[in-house]
Formats: sequence, C-alpha cells, structure tokens
Amino acid sequence: MKTVLTIAGLDPSSGAGATADLMVFAAHGLFGTSCITSLTVQSTTGVQAAHPVRPETVRATLDCLQADLPAEGIKIGMLATGETVAAVAGFLEQLRHQQERVPVVLDPVLRSSSGHELLYDDGIKLLSERLLPLVDWVTPNLDELGILTGRSVRERGDLPGAARLLQASHEHLNILATGGHLDPPDDFLLSANGGTWWLPGVRIDSTSTHGTGCALSSALLSGLVQGKSAYEAAIGAKLYVAEAIRTAPGLGKGRGPLNHLWTLGRR
Repeated sequence: MKTVLTIAGLDPSSGAGATADLMVFAAHGLFGTSCITSLTVQSTTGVQAAHPVRPETVRATLDCLQADLPAEGIKIGMLATGETVAAVAGFLEQLRHQQERVPVVLDPVLRSSSGHELLYDDGIKLLSERLLPLVDWVTPNLDELGILTGRSVRERGDLPGAARLLQASHEHLNILATGGHLDPPDDFLLSANGGTWWLPGVRIDSTSTHGTGCALSSALLSGLVQGKSAYEAAIGAKLYVAEAIRTAPGLGKGRGPLNHLWTLGRR
C-alpha cells in the first residue's frame, strides 16, 4: 500500500482539511499520513476561528514522518501563516535534494467559502515566491487564481489566460483551475508541457459541497501516485468529486460534507 501525506488544517466537522483528505486517500486505496497546520473552529455553517500550529512543530512533524513513513505523494492545503509556508517550503527543498521527486499538489487555501481569511498577504507572497517553484500541481478556484495572478478571474474565458500567466513564472507547473462557480461548472487543465483541456462538469443540485476543493486536489494526487497521466488524473478527480456530491448524506445545518468514501461501497 502506497503512503501519501496531507499537510493541511484540521476541520473538526471532517468536511474539509486533513481528515477529509485522509478519507479521499482511503477511498483510492492509499494509506494517508497527516501534518496539521492549524486547528480551526468550524462546522458546516462556516469557520469561526483558526489557531495556527507553531511552524517548528509543523517542520518537526514532517521530518518525523519522512524518517519513518516517507510519502510517495504530498498534498498541501491550508498553511495559515507565512512562517508555516516557509517551514513547508524548507522541508520540500530538503526533500528534493535527498530523494527521487514525488508528486506534490498544492490546493492554495486562501480563504474559506464563508469569507474567513485563512492565509494573509505575507503568506501569499511567500507561497508564490518559495512554494510554487517546489510543487508540481496547483488547483486554484477562480478567486484563488485571481489572487495568485493579480488579475480579475470571473468568467470561463478568464481561466486560460490567467492559467498561462501563472505558468509563465513556473514553467514546470501543471494547473487545474476549477470552475465550480461557473455554469456549467467546467474546469480548465493546463499541463506542464503546454497541453490544454476543458473538463466538462454538470451542475448537481446539492447543499453538500463543503470541502470540494480539498477532495479534488487529494483525488488528483491519488491518481498521480497510481501512475495516471495529467489528464487521466484530473478527469478522474473531477468524476470522483461529482459522485461524492451526488451521493452525499446531507449532514449538518449548512454546506454539508461530501460522501468521501463512496468508492468503498463497490468493494
């Protein structure tokens, strides 16, 4: 069984963050380990507060896991502070020098869907300058892609140009720009070798959409670790999330969690 690592915040409602990532990994037959970057106070109704873990603890956790359970793929989610961004970047820099490259997927969690800031300007600057050069994939939504490129990204037609602008500064980067708020909710894939695809989506009438970005990036990483191509991993992740929304149990009073484990019903 292959081991994969999530570096992310803790959502106590398990709709998003590290606990959701671990379920996605399990659903794909992978063993997941986790490094918690922030303790959040949240439920399906929104984020009330976030309490970052000390960056020294984050780095120590990463080193400890790497020494015993080295990951064959890494997903990065909420980092909370610039200091934590630097700690994770330092770990990846060391990792790149010590072993064969493993796929790293960054879900740039900058604010919650309820509007709570999850990474401030100093952290965003460090993320762009230090972390993006070290990852292989980034999975921004429209708002996140706009922040990372400094341009307005509101409509379907804005995605290709913004993705190419981001890749111009990071030539090795694969970009899966998600259009979940578009109608239809199509995603745009720009691979590191310049290939482009629109991944068609269908609007699913559901209030169970908490953690879709986390699930997509973790499912994408799972596909890459299993040897799928960029396109195969991306389209597989999108189909996985769609079915997780479609079969969601309808929990909570707000935006409920997905059915992250729906694939296990087939085994």
